[in-house]
Amino acid sequence: MQHYNAFDEWLASTALGGANQSYIEELYESYLEDPSSVDESWRATFDALPKTTAAEQPHSPVRDYFRRLARENTTEAVTVIDPEASAKLVKVLQFINAYRFRGHLEAKLDPINYYRWKVSSVPELDYRYHGFTEQDLNETFNINHYVYHRDNIKLGDLAKMLKETYCGSIGLEFMHVQDMEQKSWLQSKLESQLNKPLFSKEEKINLLSELTAADGLERYLGAKFPGAKRFSLEGSDAFIPLMKEIIRHASKQGVQDVMFGMAHRGRLNMLVNVLGKKPEDLFDEFAGKHSGERTGDVKYHQGFSSDFAVGDRRVHLTLAFNPSHLEIVSPVVIGAVRSRQTKKNDTERNQVLAVTVHGDSAVAGQGVVQETLNMSNARGYTVGGTIRIVINNQIGFTTSNPNDTRSTEYCTDIAKMIQAPIIHVNGDDPEAVAFAARMAVEYRNLFKRDIFIDLISYRRHGHNEADEPLATQPMMYSIIKKHPTPRKVYADRLIAEGVITEEEAIEMMNLYRDALDNGDRVVKEWREMDTAQMDWLQYLNYDWTSPYESKFPQERFQTLAERVSEYPETLRAHPRVEKIYADRREMAKGEKLFDWGMAETMAYATLLDEGANVRLSGEDAGRGTFFHRHAVVHNQNDGTGYVPLTHLHANQGRFEVWDSVLSEEAVLAFEYGYATT
Repeated sequence: MQHYNAFDEWLASTALGGANQSYIEELYESYLEDPSSVDESWRATFDALPKTTAAEQPHSPVRDYFRRLARENTTEAVTVIDPEASAKLVKVLQFINAYRFRGHLEAKLDPINYYRWKVSSVPELDYRYHGFTEQDLNETFNINHYVYHRDNIKLGDLAKMLKETYCGSIGLEFMHVQDMEQKSWLQSKLESQLNKPLFSKEEKINLLSELTAADGLERYLGAKFPGAKRFSLEGSDAFIPLMKEIIRHASKQGVQDVMFGMAHRGRLNMLVNVLGKKPEDLFDEFAGKHSGERTGDVKYHQGFSSDFAVGDRRVHLTLAFNPSHLEIVSPVVIGAVRSRQTKKNDTERNQVLAVTVHGDSAVAGQGVVQETLNMSNARGYTVGGTIRIVINNQIGFTTSNPNDTRSTEYCTDIAKMIQAPIIHVNGDDPEAVAFAARMAVEYRNLFKRDIFIDLISYRRHGHNEADEPLATQPMMYSIIKKHPTPRKVYADRLIAEGVITEEEAIEMMNLYRDALDNGDRVVKEWREMDTAQMDWLQYLNYDWTSPYESKFPQERFQTLAERVSEYPETLRAHPRVEKIYADRREMAKGEKLFDWGMAETMAYATLLDEGANVRLSGEDAGRGTFFHRHAVVHNQNDGTGYVPLTHLHANQGRFEVWDSVLSEEAVLAFEYGYATT
């Protein structure tokens, strides 16, 4: 199959595979002079090779070993002059790397086990593929902390541990990440799963409680408003504990503000069970009553804000409003988060976190996703990493065959364009989901880069509750109808572990239903927002047609005009730019009529003079597409830029100008989010 060929090609292209004798010798020479000068994985390999004494010919047996490998042009074990320089050790390291590269393909990710969109058996993950036999399972190898922080390990123990780590409920794709520090952190974090227990009894009960809430709300709405559209979360219920665990763990990392963007699926559940919207208000909306909201939008488009208590700290939560257009809310949220970071002077991007939620078909199918990812580390648009959640229910409306929905192995393969790690996780295992949440928060906080969580689950009903999925997916839905809910799966697991009793699990369901009957909030962490922090209140019921000051003092105007026409004498501008600025100096003196470029510049200057902040963003915004703006003057000697509008006076407003990525949708959405925030 294609997957195996790709891996074989990788093996053949490594220095161990044959043709790169000179390269490996140079690496080894560098290692002998300074071990820290070579990559960590090579250092582990060389550390495991035999050491020679000064009286012997230095490292010649090792060089002979690599030459022999090159001549053989094979990855099979070969005889070397020094038997201690064993090819078996190299095979062990290749065996470990096979799991790091391909283990996710054998991970138990699909709760309903319907579409084998991943291969079910990967030969490289079998120790026999690497030339070992059953007799080798008891052999101990010195792996020098290459994995699990162990010096020595039996091959049999290693095989078992790798299987548990890389082929359980989490499948991690991270070997495409080029940064070695990030890669090392990711593999160590995933391999720490073996440090059981990962969760306390109280944490497990809390996860079940949150699953019970997710399940309970959907059942309640289904019974109370049968047939009404709600874009049910059922099947992907673990999304609720996932969101709450992200909030909890982010707060522990110092985050004060989390903004979410998501489409329809699960939004009502998110509003009630995470943000703390009163069920009574939601029921009124279903019943057609209006309780004075300023928006006339449908309930599964609406946003919400609240405070969420984590111990003695608070996190402010915002769920952005969204239109029907798939994925467009994502760049809006990113822009809003950048704006909040700017207002808080959060230059390290530690205080405000963006979390965007995507559908599996949409994340692969909508071009604005690519545009948004491409902006993720651009200077004018970065927010220090976004946690991106994919509610992967393996179907987009009525299209579910992967051969129709995308041209890639996973729907999340687009993440690889920015080297974002991808945590695939089974939606029926809430502990694995919570582990993924913590891992994502820590990675984003540490490295300030995007990370994906692919929540692989299913959709219990149709696209909406009036839809009949059996019409187009008869086989898939015959399995789903028989499959227990995520709450049931986890409750049975905790009962079997002795964490709770069946009676306690039932009581949990009854208490949640009673809370819904009462119509009050069901999120114990919900807190009333501090109105003193709501700087947007001044704009409510504002008369936008009232008179305003539209004049500016002429003398002050002329002073500003002179300032924006200056740049340091040491800066060598391009001759055409010199002419533009010379003309502007004449305009400032009244010797020449203003052109459009100067008029625009003065509009910004007068705003900045009064303390207003100005942000320009777009394709070629610094120069101006038609050579008119030149807000940035580029030094022809060293390429540095000078921005006159940032040098008006000490008390002026902040001025930013950014040349954007070549995007015609995401940048516009980003700036909409930035400006409205």
